[in-house]
Amino acid sequence: MPRRRSSAAPDRVAAADLHFGSLDVGEDEVGRLAEVLDPAERARAARFAFARDRRRFIVRRARLRETLAAMTGVAAERLVFRANAYGKPALAGGPQFSASHSHELWVVAVSDRELGVDVEYRQPGIDWRDLAAGLFGADECAALDALTKDDAVRGFFDCWARKEAFVKAIGMGLAYPLDAFAVSVTPEARLLSGADGWRIAGFALAEGYSGALVIAEDGGPIGIATNPSLHLRSP
Repeated sequence: MPRRRSSAAPDRVAAADLHFGSLDVGEDEVGRLAEVLDPAERARAARFAFARDRRRFIVRRARLRETLAAMTGVAAERLVFRANAYGKPALAGGPQFSASHSHELWVVAVSDRELGVDVEYRQPGIDWRDLAAGLFGADECAALDALTKDDAVRGFFDCWARKEAFVKAIGMGLAYPLDAFAVSVTPEARLLSGADGWRIAGFALAEGYSGALVIAEDGGPIGIATNPSLHLRSP
C-alpha cells in the first residue's frame, strides 16, 4: 500500500475543517456560481444533458473554489488546480483538501495533512449484496450479512464511504483495489487492516447520508470542525 508522508509532529491533533451544504439552490445562485468556474469547468457543465446534473456540477465546483479561496486569500475564480497521475486535485502551496458530493449534499475537507473525504446518500431499496460482493473483502461482506436488514443497508454505505475516503487520501482513487484493505461496517468507523499510517472518523452531516474522513496519522486524535454553508438547505 502506498505510504503517506509525515507532515506534522507526533503530538499534534489531526485537525480538519469540514465545509458542507446543499446542492439544491435557485437559478439565480447557479448563474452567480457559474461565473466562479474556469472556462474548462463551464464547458464541462454545458455538456450535461440534464439541468439537475448541470446544477449540481456548477454548485459543487464553485463551493470548492469559494471554500479554498476563503482559506488561501486567492480569488475563487483564479485558483488553479493540478492533478496527480490518478486525477487527485491539489493546490500549489496547499492547503490539503478533498471534496465529495452525493445526491444533494456537497462537502469539502481542508487540512494541513493529506486526507480524503467521502459522503454517500443511502439509496432506499438498493440491492447492495451484489455490489458488496464485487467490491468489498470477504470479511466485510460476511460482517454485512450478519447485520439486520436495515443495519446492513446503512453498513453498506458506511463501508463504501470509508473505502472511498481512504483511496482518496492515498491519492489513487478507485485505481487502488477496494479489497486490499478492510474497514468496519458498524457505526463506529475503523480501519481494520492494510491502512497503517492513517486514521479514520465517521460523521453525519445530514439525515440519510454516510460520511467518512481519512487523514494522515501522527499519533494524535482526529479533530473535526464542521462548517455548514450559509446557503445550506435541507437535502
